[in-house]
Amino acid sequence: MSIARAIAEYTAEKLMSKTLFATHYHELCELEGTLDGVVNYNIAAKKRGDDITFLRKILRGGADDSYGIEVAKLAGVPNQVIKRAKEILKEIIEADVPSTKISKSAKSEESAQLTMSFDNVIESQLADAVRAIDINTLTPIEAMNELFRLKKLLD
Repeated sequence: MSIARAIAEYTAEKLMSKTLFATHYHELCELEGTLDGVVNYNIAAKKRGDDITFLRKILRGGADDSYGIEVAKLAGVPNQVIKRAKEILKEIIEADVPSTKISKSAKSEESAQLTMSFDNVIESQLADAVRAIDINTLTPIEAMNELFRLKKLLD
């Protein structure tokens, strides 16, 4: 991710040339708001279960989902590898959301303790940051990055 971002920044800032930069790193979509001349586009796709159809239509903005496993399947990657990739993705998603392993009573007790331990300014900043997150559009890595960013607010 770091080399991809460095190349994108260099291309936009130093070369200032028209460049097609295709990547599966959704985090790079943020560059549109921070670097002049960077504009995101994606290919419209329709996903049905494990199958994907690319609609041959270019849309403004970043992709709404990651289609890496589906594209690998279309490219002829062996089913054994596809199956393992799905298992790994599931593990990553579960690891990114440890709260799913906490009981409801423990969550409410933990929430009450957090509320009492933060001063009003930090609590307000954290609440605003959490509210601003659209969890329905985050990839696993984006969720992890958001969690890291929120943790930094607490430090």
